[in-house]
Amino acid sequence: MTNIIVITGPTATGKTTVGAMLAKLLDGEVVSADSMQVYKYMDIGTAKPSEAEMLGIRHHMLSIVEPGDNYSAARYISDAAKCIDDIAARGKVPILVGGTGLYIDSLISGRTFSARGDAALRKSLEDLYDRIGGEAMHKRLGKFDPISAKKLSINDKKRIVRAFEVFNTTGKTISQHDIDSRSLPDRYNATKIALAFGSRALLYSRIEKRVDSMVSNGLENEVRSLLDMGISPKATAMQAIGYRQMAQAIMQELPMEETIETIKMETRRYAKRQLSWLRRDETIRWVSWETALALGKEPIEWL
Repeated sequence: MTNIIVITGPTATGKTTVGAMLAKLLDGEVVSADSMQVYKYMDIGTAKPSEAEMLGIRHHMLSIVEPGDNYSAARYISDAAKCIDDIAARGKVPILVGGTGLYIDSLISGRTFSARGDAALRKSLEDLYDRIGGEAMHKRLGKFDPISAKKLSINDKKRIVRAFEVFNTTGKTISQHDIDSRSLPDRYNATKIALAFGSRALLYSRIEKRVDSMVSNGLENEVRSLLDMGISPKATAMQAIGYRQMAQAIMQELPMEETIETIKMETRRYAKRQLSWLRRDETIRWVSWETALALGKEPIEWL
């Protein structure tokens, strides 16, 4: 089993810097685990590392798809696994760096995502939901997949349609597919390290400074360029925090000051969700910046 190192944590905790430094020390290469850094032309709002920040280390999974593409977790796992396997085959250390918990956990476990049907099937299921309503669709779901039905709200059109799509395509319920996937042995042996701040106020302060820096570095112009390219504001890439709010402000001519505050608020909420996700994993080793610095060490020395 291939050994990998994971550097994760909530946004604005220095993962990029530590990941590159660790790769330099261990003769490794970095594989990004950020769901939005995969998109081209989206550099400022995703905090994509600059050439200087990469420290001469090869980075993978950055700027690999067009912003109009609907890039999925399944595609990420397939692409990132190829990068990791290639790095390991060349005798280097794969270092996974990022804060998208679903991507990291699924990649390590080797979890597969249930097959999708074709576009026509999905459209017919969406039309059926619209025609008969969420309550009736949810009731039908309960007849063949009561486990999923119990978890889903009648208003959760996307996931209800997905459950029907999987069953129609594979003959297996999506809940059974998830159970089967989780029973498989992990694909990689991962040493997982999460960077954090003991003080929530300090984390929030860093988030706010990062957003201010993104704005001063041209986030508005970056979003305008994407819109001018014809990228739909409904595209998956444009749902990223910062892009969604900025696109709305541009199209509706909303006050920029309020938009910036909304981006800060949504980023703080995202950081809280990241922390909640990570704290469920008892195998993660947490590294506090305050603890490391109190001992007179940089976090890279404390790992």
